[in-house]
This record gives sequence, structure tokens and C-alpha cells, in this order.
Amino acid sequence: MDNPDTIYFYAQTDPYAEFSNFAPYGVEMEGTYWRTVEHYFQAMKFHDAAYRERIRTASKPKDAKALGMTRHLPIRPDWDAVKDGIMYTAVSRKFRTHPAPRALLLATGDADIVENAPMDYYWGGGQDGTGLNKLGRILMRVRSDLRAG
Repeated sequence: MDNPDTIYFYAQTDPYAEFSNFAPYGVEMEGTYWRTVEHYFQAMKFHDAAYRERIRTASKPKDAKALGMTRHLPIRPDWDAVKDGIMYTAVSRKFRTHPAPRALLLATGDADIVENAPMDYYWGGGQDGTGLNKLGRILMRVRSDLRAG
């Protein structure tokens, strides 16, 4: 994964921080406004409406993530089957809603995009680049969708 045409993002101070789900670009999903994609994604793990609202109103994305990581409440039984689709839908909405991150994404050309998350081997590239990079793949798919109209 040391392709010179690869774009890495992760921290809010990185050049492509807009690609992060923590970036301050809200999304409206099913008539409800969410501060960040992270807020929405974490809330969707649960069927409990009150807990979803607690996540939605968290002041920071890291707080929403912490609430989403709890196992005091059961996560929805179909989560593994639906999480990729939920992430794609929210990320797509973010880039269709906000011109600045959309322009940045489209300006990446055909570069590979990798979430440089050292501890995440599902959404990110992991510490050694062997992760599935599902978020990076979703960003590349959204980029392709935006180009197609």
C-alpha cells in the first residue's frame, strides 16, 4: 500500500481530514439532522430510539463513537449485514450535500484512498496496511458515483 498515488487520511489535522467521518459536515437522514457521519453511523447500531437520540445529540464525534461502542445495550442483530450499506449511504449524503469536501474528493483523480487508522482493520488500512479499508473503498465508490452524476 505504499503506492505514491495513494491518499491517506485519518486525523483532523491531516490534509484530507474532510474525508473522516469525524469531519464537521452534518447530514440529514430520513428527516433528522446529524452533526457528523460518525454520529449517524454509531446511532444506527441500536434499535433503542432514546439511545439513538443520545448519540445524535452528543457534542463531539468522539463522544458519539464512545456511546456507540457500548455493549450495555444490545446492538441490532443484523448489524454486520447492514453496516456497510449504512456507511455508504451516509458518506454519499455527506459528499452530495457539502461542496467543499465534494470538490476535494473529486480532485483526487483516480488515487487510492485509505483511512490510515492503525487500530482498524475493517474500515481502515490497519497498522500494517493489510486492513480491508472499507471506508476508503466507500469514498472511491462515492467519487465514482459523483462523476457519473
